[in-house]
Amino acid sequence: MELYNHLISDTKALLKGEVKKWSFSEGGKWHDLGASELVLQKDAAFELGAKGFGSANYVLFTSNPELVNEDAVYLYGRDLGEIKGDCDFARIVLLRVGVLDGDDETVYRTLKDIEFSKYHIYPEGYMVRISPESYREQVRVSKNAVRKGISFRSVGASYIAGYKKNPNVLAATVIFITDPSFDYEAMKETAKKTNAVTGTLTHILEGLPTDCSVCALKDICEEVEGMKELHFGIGAKGTDKH
Repeated sequence: MELYNHLISDTKALLKGEVKKWSFSEGGKWHDLGASELVLQKDAAFELGAKGFGSANYVLFTSNPELVNEDAVYLYGRDLGEIKGDCDFARIVLLRVGVLDGDDETVYRTLKDIEFSKYHIYPEGYMVRISPESYREQVRVSKNAVRKGISFRSVGASYIAGYKKNPNVLAATVIFITDPSFDYEAMKETAKKTNAVTGTLTHILEGLPTDCSVCALKDICEEVEGMKELHFGIGAKGTDKH
């Protein structure tokens, strides 16, 4: 699974400055409610990635242990107990997966199942709203959760535990960013490219034309290493006409 490797490298190039890092601990998870919690505005301490602030969210996969080699939480910027008002926010997840068995469609479904794990994690006092169309994630954090000591370390541990419920996930790194000096627009562009790669993979599985000159996804196929090989490796009946 190397289709996202260049995007992992691009993401790491955007990360700069002081960073806090915590190794994953199963016992360090924040309390999970098991269902969505409504945090009303009057009960909120602040909102991460609120309207008017930078925000980005995406998940990247690889099978390369040099790119993702640990279960860890990274934080660039202020922690939840230090934030006093609405601010910029990004959450980026890097996942290393093992060899996925089955045909290409099964592999694709497995990756989507892993990605959708984020919709089944419900940290107490941490209400998440994800907008796939705008590649944003907004989080309303309750005053009560701040009083109880919620932190990115504990929330990140909850996400890692959720992803690792899938036996195909060998390592998970969760990156939180609240530093206002980061380029959130660049991160959104990377999120768009991530979505484009996944979308192209979907179309390949559905059967794309094998004449690249008439294919609407030619640019993505050329940019992403391994995409063209994948395309023509799935029962293509024609010849590569690039």
